[in-house]
Amino acid sequence: MQTLTAQMCAEKIRNAKRVVALTGAGISTAAGIPDFRGPKGLYVTRAYDPDTVFDISRFDHAPDEFYRFTHDLFQVIDTLKPTFTHGFLAEIERQGKLQCLVTQNIDPLHQLAGSRNVIPIHGNYATSRCRKCHAPYDLKWLRTKLGQEEVVHCDACGGLVKPDVVFFGEMVNGLDEAEREVTGCDLLLVLGSSLNVYPAAGLAHIQHADVCIVNKGHVNLPARSNRYYADTDLDSFFTDVFGLMGLDG
Repeated sequence: MQTLTAQMCAEKIRNAKRVVALTGAGISTAAGIPDFRGPKGLYVTRAYDPDTVFDISRFDHAPDEFYRFTHDLFQVIDTLKPTFTHGFLAEIERQGKLQCLVTQNIDPLHQLAGSRNVIPIHGNYATSRCRKCHAPYDLKWLRTKLGQEEVVHCDACGGLVKPDVVFFGEMVNGLDEAEREVTGCDLLLVLGSSLNVYPAAGLAHIQHADVCIVNKGHVNLPARSNRYYADTDLDSFFTDVFGLMGLDG
């Protein structure tokens, strides 16, 4: 296994022409959002059961737990700011280095940091729609309704409203586009992901150019000559990378 240093990462980003990033829950833990699959994550502690919270058939019949989770998640997000690493990715996009950011996260921290070309492969809360009449709604409307109802219903027909978050049993968003971006880049950054969740994890496997992986803990990606690993804190690592690249901001 080849060790990735901040100096190596800075040089690879500087020399690359098309950089793509794949981010997972680990990038947001420093902001205060729980890593659901980490040692103290909500999945492990069973504060919420993902098999019921994100099961699409259960949602249609008993959406209460999903909306309890959503209410708690929004309360957390309201107190948070993007991390240094979120800001770093937005900065190298502004500099013309980062072409695309594929995220497994459903939080809005990349967008709040200023990233523009984001593929939220597991969806997010930016939009919602009625399961009955398909009326679309935005995040502001959803937040208002959550303050009025425990389970959100459509203004037009009274049907159950579901945020555009990908549930188990649903197709992920933008996979074809994400695959094109990954196969067309000359450097893939995998940040804060254990690469245990497919099909998103498969994006790292199809990349034949250099892959730089920065994650606290084990990553499910076998060693190869084009793969470089750093088992470390993201913000500390990219603070060093930022300084070594001599970026303004």
